[in-house]
Amino acid sequence: MALYGAGGKRWSMVERGRLAVRREQRHLAIGPSSIAWDGDALVVFIDEITAPWPSRIRGKVRLYPSAMACRTFVLDPPGCHQWTPLAPVARVEVELDHPALSWSGSGYLDSNRGSAALELAFSGWTWSRASVGGGTAILYEVTRRDAEPLSLAIVCDPAGGMCDFPPPPPVRLQSTGWRIPRATRADKGHGARVQSTLEDTPFYARSTVLTHLLGESVTAVHESLSLDRFSAPWVRMLLPFRMPRRGG
Repeated sequence: MALYGAGGKRWSMVERGRLAVRREQRHLAIGPSSIAWDGDALVVFIDEITAPWPSRIRGKVRLYPSAMACRTFVLDPPGCHQWTPLAPVARVEVELDHPALSWSGSGYLDSNRGSAALELAFSGWTWSRASVGGGTAILYEVTRRDAEPLSLAIVCDPAGGMCDFPPPPPVRLQSTGWRIPRATRADKGHGARVQSTLEDTPFYARSTVLTHLLGESVTAVHESLSLDRFSAPWVRMLLPFRMPRRGG
């Protein structure tokens, strides 16, 4: 769970043992938090402590998909890693007790799954999504270790339709404070720039980017991941400060 706003940033990403996991067909609980379907809404109950500075995040998020997509993308030649944009067009309602805040707006849900360590297959990737014309545009650039780079450009409509479109020209963005390279794509003749850096870590950055896609000026949520940096021993030593581990 990550929160950004005038009240500051709050981050919680806890790794838990298998005894803390309870899974059913329509319900998944990990530690004190859970996710389940309730009618046409996917409801997330959150009860976590932030890191590295402890504070509580507790409340509920409801996600209402416009439609569920069923297309899965294989990211590496052996097929060890797959990505599925499950609900690329959705609405969210957030009601939190701690901190006390609420809002609603457009949302997005995807799934990544794999059977091998990410850093063995990839040196890094960038990903972004933006609302366009009532739907969602997604760009996914994967740098693979044993194959040519993979560039996905997809537009999703509210009915669940999904179409590829030619990836626009690449645009370099300014590097992060940790010198993580950032890049995106934008319509020919248009640039892009970082509006705000939400997370700046030694191997990962999350940003909002002002760009131009499919003929529209849009604000995209953007992620950059360096798995070469993630693999560095000094970075592994820092992980428990932001991603603490808990038992069962």
